[in-house]
Amino acid sequence: MDNMITEIADMDRPGLIALLRDMHCTFPLDFTEEYLDSVSVDRLRHIALAASLHRLKAA
Repeated sequence: MDNMITEIADMDRPGLIALLRDMHCTFPLDFTEEYLDSVSVDRLRHIALAASLHRLKAA
């Protein structure tokens, strides 16, 4: 889990958006390009981490 947190913390905007677009979850992730472009990188990190943690819990 620590590695996942570190990887997400080190990602830039394009990496975070790619992670969110490619993430396979048991729940829908449906973000518009406009939304992803409008939020801060810190917010994208928060969303990516929350989705990743939830995905791990569901597995």
